[in-house]
Amino acid sequence: MSSLRRWSRTWGPLLGIALVAIALLVVAPAVLSPFRLNNLGKYVCWAIAGVGIGLAWGRGGMLVMGQGVFFGLGGYAMAMHLKLEAAMATGGPAAIPDFMVLYGDATMPGWWEPFRSGTFTVFAIVALPAVVATVLGYAIFKRRVKGAYFAILSQALAVAFATLLIATIKQTGGFNGLNQFTQFFGYNLYDPVNKQMIYSIAAVVLVVCLLVVWQLYRSRFGELLVATRDAEERVRFLGHDPANVKLVAFVLAAVMASIGGALFAPITGIISPSDVDATASILLIAGVALGGRALLLGPALGAIAVGYGRTTLSESFPDQWTYFLGLLFVVVILFFPSGLGSAWSQITSRLRREGAA
Repeated sequence: MSSLRRWSRTWGPLLGIALVAIALLVVAPAVLSPFRLNNLGKYVCWAIAGVGIGLAWGRGGMLVMGQGVFFGLGGYAMAMHLKLEAAMATGGPAAIPDFMVLYGDATMPGWWEPFRSGTFTVFAIVALPAVVATVLGYAIFKRRVKGAYFAILSQALAVAFATLLIATIKQTGGFNGLNQFTQFFGYNLYDPVNKQMIYSIAAVVLVVCLLVVWQLYRSRFGELLVATRDAEERVRFLGHDPANVKLVAFVLAAVMASIGGALFAPITGIISPSDVDATASILLIAGVALGGRALLLGPALGAIAVGYGRTTLSESFPDQWTYFLGLLFVVVILFFPSGLGSAWSQITSRLRREGAA
């Protein structure tokens, strides 16, 4: 029995990741229509951000309620490149996005210019959130800001970021965001084959993120992260700086959120302030909590489940779907505070206790 448990603990997560990969890359493309597959691609992007939240919150104890900021940094970086690609396809190498002609004086800010390069865009999607998260995290963790103060601060950043985007309509499209993409690194976005290719890229990225986090959980860093969450002062007493440990997890979560946002833009065809504000950040947190924040697969599956619930409920109950989703979230938190992923273990533990009594 003990050997079976050891095998399960060692190889069970890998088996779970393999099943997720098969479901996303083999089963889903075979059984879903192009429209539903595109919707699943959107949920997968949220799941990529959810995996990072699981690392920072579930293992690190940091309630990151402003991941919409990093999701938006990646999404807008990709969207800027796609807008420039669309403009250049019809207007030549010096063409500018249409909304700058509509809202502005037909001139493009200089900081948009580097995003004509696909290589620079990919670099920015990774580097920009890493730099921002490093600066923010260093200032926050070195000052030992944590708990509710950290959660409020991170959510305030999401509100400020969305407000900034709305206010800068001439540079970011304002409330309408960036949309009407026609190409993705030279591939026609109206071609169903290319749409499926982007979905497959998102699915592969999710699987890679799960493998990275699985390896981190097994490493010394993973042990330090859990120790920092549970007994920060003891970690400091042993000679480690908890701020540095939390900073690494925070930066990794930010990069994953940015990559999810970058893939979200071409899959949905739009990125706007409503995708990155406080409400969007809370929905990301809700998905992670629903699936089980401390589990490896829980955050990803929870994010996909919440995304599916949003779509299904909004189709059947356009005006009431938020109430149903909120009720589901409350029920899960009340009866399975560790998430649906831990439901089976909680039920079996309860049955064993009752049997022993």
